[in-house]
Amino acid sequence: MSAGKLNKFFQDKLTSYFEERNFHVKTTKIEDGYDINQEVDKHDWADLVITQTPVFWFNTPWIHKKYIDEVFTAALMQQKIVLTDGRLLEDRSKQYGTGGISQGKKYMISTTWNAPEEAFDNPSQVLFEGKSADEALLNLSANYKFCGFEILEGFHSYNVIKDPQIEKDLIRLTKHL
Repeated sequence: MSAGKLNKFFQDKLTSYFEERNFHVKTTKIEDGYDINQEVDKHDWADLVITQTPVFWFNTPWIHKKYIDEVFTAALMQQKIVLTDGRLLEDRSKQYGTGGISQGKKYMISTTWNAPEEAFDNPSQVLFEGKSADEALLNLSANYKFCGFEILEGFHSYNVIKDPQIEKDLIRLTKHL
């Protein structure tokens, strides 16, 4: 559907934003391949993880789901970023999703949508019925919350095919950060 140029543009802008402020940045472009154990270590090392992705059919591309399955399963097996699902047989008050050990870490999603901005946060809109773009992608942030990450408000670039506003989006992204 697209060559990925816009997401690469945003990834480069995110990287340069943090590097210019003397943050140490590690990146992965999953479609170029990745080492599962190195990705687990990156998540364990990072204070902030940002996923830059297009949204296809109301989710990230399939390769991102594969990445999540492989990396988070390996992290659980290695007891890095998450130990259990949180529940204990001997203590029924423990809730599902509380077994993460990544407290103090943060997660943010940055996306590109063909959907217009007005499709979100508006109860009169048929598809999302008032949900935000972050809520529409809850499945992504839930992975990180499960591990103990604090979920930050996402950044979303809307209507990128029919009415792109890239320069305005870049200004919004910088303010968002």
